[in-house]
Amino acid sequence: MAQKSNDKVKKPNIFVRMGRKFKETFSELKKVTWPTFPKVVKSTCVVLVVVIAFTVVATLINYGLQELLGLITGIKGID
Repeated sequence: MAQKSNDKVKKPNIFVRMGRKFKETFSELKKVTWPTFPKVVKSTCVVLVVVIAFTVVATLINYGLQELLGLITGIKGID
């Protein structure tokens, strides 16, 4: 019967593994094509417009449902 400890492949310690992971991460980040600043500003504006539009729509729906509930039950909402 062979010893199991001799058959096992020893893993490098945690610091060696972390170093390899950081090296791999930075090499992958070098391959990334980052957007230009005007493109980032344009995308940010699009996101803000969409968020504001959804906020307005959700607020209008909330107000309409509150008024409808007030008409049905005769209870006024918080003013």
